Amino acid sequence: MLYPPLLGGGGDSEIEREQAATVEQGKGPSEKVSLDVTTDVTEAVDKAAQTVVGITNIQTAGFWSAGEEDQQAAGVGSGVFYKKEGDKAYIVTNHHVVEGAQQLEVTLSDGRKVPGELEGTDVWTDLAVVSTDAKEIEDSFIAEFGDSETLRIGEPVLAIGNPLGLEFAGSVTQGIVSGVNRTVPVDINRDGVPDWNAEVIQTDAAINPGNSGGALVNIAGQLVGINSMKIAQSAVEGIGFSIPVNYVEPIISDLEKYGEVRRPAMGITLRDVAEISAYHQEQTLKLPEDVTTGIMIEQVVPNSPADQGGLQELDVIVALDDQEVENVIELRKYLYNNKNVGDQMTVTYYRGGEKQETTLELTDDTRL
Repeated sequence: MLYPPLLGGGGDSEIEREQAATVEQGKGPSEKVSLDVTTDVTEAVDKAAQTVVGITNIQTAGFWSAGEEDQQAAGVGSGVFYKKEGDKAYIVTNHHVVEGAQQLEVTLSDGRKVPGELEGTDVWTDLAVVSTDAKEIEDSFIAEFGDSETLRIGEPVLAIGNPLGLEFAGSVTQGIVSGVNRTVPVDINRDGVPDWNAEVIQTDAAINPGNSGGALVNIAGQLVGINSMKIAQSAVEGIGFSIPVNYVEPIISDLEKYGEVRRPAMGITLRDVAEISAYHQEQTLKLPEDVTTGIMIEQVVPNSPADQGGLQELDVIVALDDQEVENVIELRKYLYNNKNVGDQMTVTYYRGGEKQETTLELTDDTRL
């Protein structure tokens, strides 16, 4: 950064005159002192910094563009090496970092640039896996996983990434764990209605655009989270969020194997009853007066588990396996956290004012 020159009334500045006087007195100029400072923080940075990379999302510049010369960087985020196996080294990052990419370029901590290949991505958890040629990657580049379940509020953590792009690559910010087991509403399809509650670590370590997909590490230099988002309101300061590494591990395992996360599905599209007017709750859905929450089925996919289980449009789901669900987010959370593909599940629902039950065998369809 450039600073303006010191302003004076002409001739030598006060600083220059003071230095001259010091020399005249025979004291000579001050000597520079070099300190060898090693702390827990510097040791953690030494261990973890080289595991973090830059990820450049390259897309075609415009509709009429076709050649490589018309491709340009749509954005730059961060990622973390977590595994080296066979001829591939694997990087975990955010879904929104790689979304829409025609090509990925990985910038290593030593400045080298290597091609990246997208192995899989998951919009629900905002996670993705990118691979590179393992020959280019040293073993010391692979992050050591910590245990996000043991994090304590007030524990020091470091965020490492590339805020505002590669110009500030490898930036480190320090903070504490401000909260654990936080839930943040996420609007997946950008329709203004939350579709999912992300379960995250809250930290006051500075997380800025470009830090997405980077590392949150503990004081031992172990990876405890993948930095994902922040509250970016003008009146808010120091509220960033990271996906806990214990939650990340099974997701990236599926992304490696299948290119997606295999989740159980019912084969329906849904709408919260709370969004439906009282008139239609009573006249169209014919719900009892004491039933004001639940999930209405808008559409049933033919031959899906829901179809085979006898569910129909306008049925209102109120419980799964006898556990009450009041909205779409609660239904998804129960389904994704408690069920696997091939499991059976009991669905309690209202049809025409009558409470009924059915049992479904879940598939891995991409819809609920």
